[in-house]
Amino acid sequence: MGRHRKSRDHAVDNVRGSSMELIILQSLMLNYRHANHTGNHADVLKHTTLVLVLEYMVLKGESFLYVDIHAGAGLYDLRGEWTNRKCEYETGIGRIPRDLVSAPAAMHTYLRIVQELNPGGELSEYPGSPWIARSILRAQDRALLFELHPDEYQHLCELFASDGKIKTEQCDGFQALNDLLPPAERRAVILLDPPYEVKTDYRNVIESVTAAHKKFPSGVYLAWYPVLNRAQSGKLENDFINSGMRNILLAELSIGSQAGNIGMTASGMIIINPPRQLSDSLQTILPFLCDALAGDDGGFRLQQLVAA
Repeated sequence: MGRHRKSRDHAVDNVRGSSMELIILQSLMLNYRHANHTGNHADVLKHTTLVLVLEYMVLKGESFLYVDIHAGAGLYDLRGEWTNRKCEYETGIGRIPRDLVSAPAAMHTYLRIVQELNPGGELSEYPGSPWIARSILRAQDRALLFELHPDEYQHLCELFASDGKIKTEQCDGFQALNDLLPPAERRAVILLDPPYEVKTDYRNVIESVTAAHKKFPSGVYLAWYPVLNRAQSGKLENDFINSGMRNILLAELSIGSQAGNIGMTASGMIIINPPRQLSDSLQTILPFLCDALAGDDGGFRLQQLVAA
């Protein structure tokens, strides 16, 4: 009897511990606002890559589904309270020439989308990935946008309320992804860019992509990651290499040395089933971004992690 009670108490303690851990994780996720980092070097890399992938999907002709599992607010006011706390866009999109003359041709669509939001030339708004996708999707394509943060979701929902091809849902995108695959369109682009405020996001990314790939192996998966320290990002990279998935491309941009393993000095994109032309386009874009955002202090990697 005593052993049973001790075992029961231990189980209750485990439940309480798990519940507390869940509360802490949810608190961290809900305190995160992408507006603090809008338009920074990571956004430039992520959104340029996303535009290229979506453009290549459009060229194929058939309809496709776009899935954004951490959609954020969709569109950001660069003069707003949250964005102005750090003004990271000043060292990101703010350093990119937007006249389309000096930028590589492969960046022109991305830069035009930014220009259309800022017709006077001065940066006042920046597009999130949902806005970028909406700018490229055709009448026959559709999008599913997931966001957990209540304030971010309210902005997202209002932004696309009148758009019949875009569906928004307030939920954990990691949990939602597996249930919607394979899509009716049989073609899809899935973007995973969690905030990585909690270490479990690294595990969630690899597990979510691996599970989704088993159900829908022909999908194009884009997983963004920060380089906060090389141990974490290196493990994520190795996890993808050892996942059993094929045709994995990595593109990484660094804006400076990572002294003391503090701060995000680099970020990258891991793309499963990249369009055939993507590597060539990134080969012209990455040196340009490196020069514009970092100069001699920067660097980049473009590597086929796993062959097709």
